[in-house]
Amino acid sequence: MASGLEDPILERSFKGHKAAITSADFSPNCKQIATASWDTFLMLWSLKPHARAYRYVGHKDVVTSLQFSPQGNLLASASRDRTVRLWVLDRKGKSSEFKAHTAPVRSVDFSADGQLLVTASEDKSIKVWSMFRQRFLYSLYRHTHWVRCAKFSPDGRLIVSCSEDKTIKIWDTTNKQCVNNFSDSVGFANFVDFNPNGTCIASAGSDHAVKIWDIRMNKLLQHYQVHSCGVNCLSFHPLGNSLVTASSDGTVKMLDLIEGRLIYTLQGHTGPVFTVSFSKDGELLTSGGADAQVLIWRTNFIHLHCKDPKRNLKRLHFEASPHLLDIYPRSPHSHEDRKETIEINPKREVMDLQSSSPPVVDVLSFDSTTMTDSTCRAVPGKGEDICRYFLNPLLMPECSSTTVKKRPEDVSDVPSESLRSVPLAVADALEHIMEQLNILTQTVSILEQRLSLTEDKLRDCLENQQKLFSAVQQKS
Repeated sequence: MASGLEDPILERSFKGHKAAITSADFSPNCKQIATASWDTFLMLWSLKPHARAYRYVGHKDVVTSLQFSPQGNLLASASRDRTVRLWVLDRKGKSSEFKAHTAPVRSVDFSADGQLLVTASEDKSIKVWSMFRQRFLYSLYRHTHWVRCAKFSPDGRLIVSCSEDKTIKIWDTTNKQCVNNFSDSVGFANFVDFNPNGTCIASAGSDHAVKIWDIRMNKLLQHYQVHSCGVNCLSFHPLGNSLVTASSDGTVKMLDLIEGRLIYTLQGHTGPVFTVSFSKDGELLTSGGADAQVLIWRTNFIHLHCKDPKRNLKRLHFEASPHLLDIYPRSPHSHEDRKETIEINPKREVMDLQSSSPPVVDVLSFDSTTMTDSTCRAVPGKGEDICRYFLNPLLMPECSSTTVKKRPEDVSDVPSESLRSVPLAVADALEHIMEQLNILTQTVSILEQRLSLTEDKLRDCLENQQKLFSAVQQKS
């Protein structure tokens, strides 16, 4: 540790959700935070003092995951209502609804260029969507149980996923094949992500463990046992030299990946912590959990081990040979909790904490389009608003403290039949097409459910056959 380094401090907290917080993310400009909750709402918080918060209403069940687009003008969310929504971050509530999964959706993640979105679901599938064309691209099937998380690599060439089948899989987005597989006999991973240069992955386990894997050497590099309950989420510092984790034991822990040790334990939540995320500049991190609080921490170690992060940016190819600077430490490492780590409890040490419940403005969802996996491309005119914001992020009005209440004339922003120039016959034809697409989507969903049941029965048959074969061998 560098001399004179200050400890992280709890700088601010927000209260507005009525139930546990499941996911949180900083905007790319680090001026806003978006949170998802069991209360079915998304909330957008400004880090400016005395600014309003915005509550986005549209999902019909628990919101499980969210993420800002790299440009910061869109927000993707996943829900137990089996849908994914793409929100335009203005006060009009415009959103696209993606209907493809046949079970609750557990995670969403944008590619680094913002062109693609990957979703993971309890229907055992991973689906990839085109943001530019607003259409479904393809599914990835190899997991045999619920898929809890899926993430793009920094260069977008790979996807990592984790499932309750106790495997972590690496997928090639070019040939859409599973190219690597990590198995665990103890527990399953709740969350998984790539490090910033794409050479390693980290997993947050139900067995209380945090593991770092090298995806080219197929090797477990580090194994941390620092939590006393399941680990629910993790986030790499943008420099890639440290990692923060969130656990059901009620703590947030910071790990130094160079020295291979626990450096801080942050105590501020009064129950399980479900989400944690670094800001894009690494100066802040946010955490949320069962106590429905959003906590903002200042890291104070932006210059810790400040190795130039650009020198390995070209080392993103899956087939590239490993570099020593990419691997910390040089050999597998099992870490047990150490007494010299620092515990930070803001209830005892921080007396001037800015805890606020800002005024909340409700934004009701206006569905500009509904996308399904049977829709090859959006119906003309239906997705123009979202595509327009995707192509030009500058069109997004900023939600700030200067925002005034919506005037009655603002309601005219929602298109009505009387304002549309589409002929009635064309509108009827489009409506008929959408009805047929919905029927086709339902048919595909039923077929996917039957396929899943068939896979389960086949797996049971194979397991029984293996048991019988083993029994026969033992008798003989």
